Amino acid sequence: MRQIFLDTETTGLYTDQGHRIIEIAGVETINRRPTGNHFHQYLNPQREIDVGAQEVHGITLEFLQDKPLFEDIAEDFLAFIQGAELVIHNAPFDVGFLNSELGKIGLAKLETVCDGIVDTLKMAKDARPGQRNNLDALCRHFQIDHSKRTLHGALLDAELLAEVYMALTRGQDSLMIDLEHEAINTDGLVLEGHQVKLKVVSADEIESAAHDAYLQGLGDIGKSSW
Repeated sequence: MRQIFLDTETTGLYTDQGHRIIEIAGVETINRRPTGNHFHQYLNPQREIDVGAQEVHGITLEFLQDKPLFEDIAEDFLAFIQGAELVIHNAPFDVGFLNSELGKIGLAKLETVCDGIVDTLKMAKDARPGQRNNLDALCRHFQIDHSKRTLHGALLDAELLAEVYMALTRGQDSLMIDLEHEAINTDGLVLEGHQVKLKVVSADEIESAAHDAYLQGLGDIGKSSW
């Protein structure tokens, strides 16, 4: 499954007040594994940035003056997310801004391009009712290093979101995927309400040789059974 973890930064909170996207980033994973592919672009909003928004992300209008307009990167962005499932924290906010930008240049809504949208804020609220579920709080809860997040930034936030999502959705399927690449860790394993610690012991050379000799001695029976 191809997923894009997506985040944006904006000039303010409301599209109906003319606010625009100034940074957009997407990080790609396939079957829950990062591919190293990402999309990242700063954008010239052609308008002022609210003071409150600038305090959050630290991006200035002066920095954005030589950056492209959204219409200049729209096709590349849509090609990047084509057919992928989008994973977004507080999806209505980002989707609303992206659809506003797409609408300004006559392009179809985001939902017609991607293969579904997952809102991790809703997931977190369902899993942790009554608790703070912003990205910083979730990173602390899942012990994900977010020390570099002194300000909001779309690319870093998309990368952290990918880690948070993996932690939120870690179950049997993801465990089996992890075991293909990682050493088995049975700390904290619970079976039918009882915590157990399993010790995994691999056969040594002598044991392996004895096993091979045993199979060879079985002749045709061994060949048909293994």
